[in-house]
Amino acid sequence: MKKRVLSLLTVAAMAATMFAGCTKDSTSTNAGKDNSAAGDTATKAEDGAAAELPEDTGKVLNIQVWNDEFKSRVENHYKGYEKVDETHGKIGDVEVVWTITANEGNAYQNHLDELLTNQESASADDKVDIFLVEADYALKYVNSPVSMAMSDLGITDADLSDQYEYTQKIVKDENGKIKGSSWQACSAGFIYNREFAKDVLGTDEPEKVQEAMADWDKYNETAKKVADKGYKMCSVNDTYRVYSNNVSGKWVNDKNEVVVDKNIDKWVDDSKKLVDEGAETTTELWSDDWSKGKRASGKIFGYFGPAWFFNFCLDADKEGTVAADGGWGFVEGPQSYFWGGTWMCAAAGTDNANLVKDLILTMTTDKTVLKEIAMDDQDCVNSKEVLADLAGSDDGNIELLGGQNPYAQLAAGAEKIDLSNLSEYDQGCNEEFQKAMKNYFEGNADKDKALEQFNKAVKEKYPILK
Repeated sequence: MKKRVLSLLTVAAMAATMFAGCTKDSTSTNAGKDNSAAGDTATKAEDGAAAELPEDTGKVLNIQVWNDEFKSRVENHYKGYEKVDETHGKIGDVEVVWTITANEGNAYQNHLDELLTNQESASADDKVDIFLVEADYALKYVNSPVSMAMSDLGITDADLSDQYEYTQKIVKDENGKIKGSSWQACSAGFIYNREFAKDVLGTDEPEKVQEAMADWDKYNETAKKVADKGYKMCSVNDTYRVYSNNVSGKWVNDKNEVVVDKNIDKWVDDSKKLVDEGAETTTELWSDDWSKGKRASGKIFGYFGPAWFFNFCLDADKEGTVAADGGWGFVEGPQSYFWGGTWMCAAAGTDNANLVKDLILTMTTDKTVLKEIAMDDQDCVNSKEVLADLAGSDDGNIELLGGQNPYAQLAAGAEKIDLSNLSEYDQGCNEEFQKAMKNYFEGNADKDKALEQFNKAVKEKYPILK
């Protein structure tokens, strides 16, 4: 289906002003240099005709984000970036302004929509230059003239050739143009408490733990054993994305009808049974109760998560946590899946196209920078070569995993990711479905009533749906 977000349609005229051209030298050469030196010769990706990006004239580089993760990556790994305060920096003579708007309640997207709709009339200092998107709503911005094709920035297929295919497919528009780039490959697995694994399974070796949860039947059997030992396996909200990443169809069909996939329905039935048996909880992601598993006293067997979870969510820097004691292990779990990822998009109308290009190339394709990110931040980076290097050396050993090297598993998982059922409605449908099923799991509604709640909520959010 070819949809357009109504609030973004008014910027269609901006497409005519999108920058064309790309550099002859596809490597990142401007990091840390004064912005005035960033105007390099360009080559049109489609036909090879010589062209040049317009000289950068912007004195302010505006970057729209929903948290400080990407900001910290730039602060720590983009040479020449000078931190001024928590929301400001400098690159050469250009002021960098970070605007952080939380994702909750669709606030980030609403804020971004308003800015991009008014991009053409915005003053030079207020123009958006870079904005970030997540997988759940990437298509909304990719299939819109508010975002620039990487080729129009001078970023070639060769520049992006070492990235995982799925990370490019997510940000391809209806014409096959790539309109974003990510430093992350967010294949994911199950992160388990090693001491609890020894207690329940008699071993904490990843190969043996994986055998105990190699598919959902074995996972459910192990969850019962976990409960019998006085632990909780995890929250039902942890398992959700594993099921939802392995569906056979999209949330919305070609008739604009909402469809609950059979694998999502299996999540409901499996989760209800495990909650009733005391093996899983219904705690909300990121809540205080959910976070208790970061310490052994919380008696949570594990979390489902990607590599960014290691550094970003497990409190390895806090004394007494399982992570600080190197007490976690990592396995693939019942099914391969991915969770999250952040894509850098260039805003059409930017007056800092050369600097934007250099930031994208440096942060998402420079192998030295990507290896730094992997080793310093325990992230799974979007480079097959870097992950192979990490998987084959002690550089990939992670202290909070007890010295385990997870990169071979993460790299293999990234190759298996299938995005054929991704849709622009995923974020809203996933959020509303989990919210509705919580009532069912906790005994406040039967399954049919919970489904009615979901259908009503999602159609209020997306009036076009039936």
